Amino acid sequence: MQKIRHSFAHILALSVKELYPDAWFGTGPDIENGFYYDIKTRTPINNEDLKRIEKKMKEVLKRNLVFKKKTTTKAEAKKIFKDQPFKLEILKELEGDKVSVYETGDFIDLCKGPHVESTKELNSNAFKLEKIAGAYFQGDEKNPMLTRIYGLAFKTEKELNDYLKLKEEAEKRDHRVLGEKLGIFMFDDEVGSGLPLWLPKGAILRKLIKDYLYQELIEDGYGFVETPHIGKLSLWQTSGHWENYRENIYSPIDIEGEKFVLKPMNCPFHVKIFKSQPRSYRELPLKMAEFGTVYRFERSGTLHGLTRVRGFTQDDAHIWCRENQLKKELTKLLKQGLKILKKFGFKEYNIYLSTRPEKYAGTEQGWKKATTILEQVLKEAKLDYNIDPGGGVFYGPKIDIKVKDTLGREWQCTTIQVDFNLPDRFQMFFINEKGEKERPYMIHRALYGSLERFIGVLIEHYAGAFPFWLAPVQIKILPVSDKFNKYAREIKEELGDCRVEVAEEKETISKKIRQGEMEKIPYLLIVGEKEKKAKTVSVRKRGKGDLGAMKMEKFKEIINK
Repeated sequence: MQKIRHSFAHILALSVKELYPDAWFGTGPDIENGFYYDIKTRTPINNEDLKRIEKKMKEVLKRNLVFKKKTTTKAEAKKIFKDQPFKLEILKELEGDKVSVYETGDFIDLCKGPHVESTKELNSNAFKLEKIAGAYFQGDEKNPMLTRIYGLAFKTEKELNDYLKLKEEAEKRDHRVLGEKLGIFMFDDEVGSGLPLWLPKGAILRKLIKDYLYQELIEDGYGFVETPHIGKLSLWQTSGHWENYRENIYSPIDIEGEKFVLKPMNCPFHVKIFKSQPRSYRELPLKMAEFGTVYRFERSGTLHGLTRVRGFTQDDAHIWCRENQLKKELTKLLKQGLKILKKFGFKEYNIYLSTRPEKYAGTEQGWKKATTILEQVLKEAKLDYNIDPGGGVFYGPKIDIKVKDTLGREWQCTTIQVDFNLPDRFQMFFINEKGEKERPYMIHRALYGSLERFIGVLIEHYAGAFPFWLAPVQIKILPVSDKFNKYAREIKEELGDCRVEVAEEKETISKKIRQGEMEKIPYLLIVGEKEKKAKTVSVRKRGKGDLGAMKMEKFKEIINK
């Protein structure tokens, strides 16, 4: 598919060149499901122009054009691209004196390839121009803004149509739309991009998710802690974050001559709590957990609803143990992570072993040892996994569990990391049975990942129709008129610990039902004269419709199940 999609990018560029002869071209790679090309024109291209460009592309495809590769010198390439300033900039950065170019009709591109042999191999019914966006040349804000034209490309028309149907369903499930519509969260420009505000229903959802995990962890011997939102810069210098993770940390704040930063992670605080008193081998494994809010610098172009934000709460935990306890703890975490994801309805997942990145702390020997242990744990658990080369964090390798939602899309959730570096950097130790100082091993883990991303994924997975136990409002009682508000409130009392609302607003019952269905509430209970006399409720179940009138005892049996 790479050849097909990359070739479509060149056909897009050729078509734009014919329609906009003054166009300057940036880069045009293949991407997942398609391609794009960054272009600058005197007359701005907008979404309305895409049909015209697409029509031109179909016309070009009929010409049976060949993709000709040629190797040339940089000096010759400068002559070829003398009227293309962005290509000349790219040319400057290429090493060596030889470069390759591809010629397709009247369009020549500075390109390594690969491409199909001719446009005969490209299906004119299997591509579609999708949208435009702004993009800085080479992703640098100091450079000119170009127009990025995105396209989809597949081998067959059926593959394209299947993808478009999937995309349409994904748009219906978009957590950014449903989240606000269902009263879960919102964003505000004056508060700032990437900083969600949680509405009452969202706050309930967060509490339900936190309470479930809290109970799990207490039973598993964790102690919960709370740490500040800022810390002295020197703390992050000791931990290595300032050196290895600086691009994600906000600029220091000067407080009375000392520099502080918003915390990007919770781990150095937990290390300090570990070190606050002497530790014995009898205390190990020592487990420390926190729902800790962290802040990371994300460029505005990368922000996406709840799944990519600037401030988020991790279900963060750290475990300190001895070497002979390490595999057992990692195995338990793996099982616990899969159990929790299943509880929330995620039955399919892919597991990745993420190895050493280019920028890392510690020694190669330490990294190799940590990676080997993680791999052994996965093999002994008989779990299939993929290698993610260079996907580890700077202080250690990790296991990532990426869940698949209803539409089969992958989402990063659970992560389990082995760290040989922070214990050394902070000179951590415990007293072993010989009375000697011994360095502990440290495990970082987050089972949800972050509450923000996890809730965003849950919204899309369920399309906002949460299972009964997780629904912020489980039952809504709809009085037919004001006369039955008192009876509705009595029903609410009888439902005890359930999360119940009464629709007391002066609206018709049909409008109340419509509103309840739009809010995706699991059960709607209608009460009027007939129900009041018979001491019953008329029940409507989400997705099933009218279940008829029933006594409260029967309804409570249903929801208790």
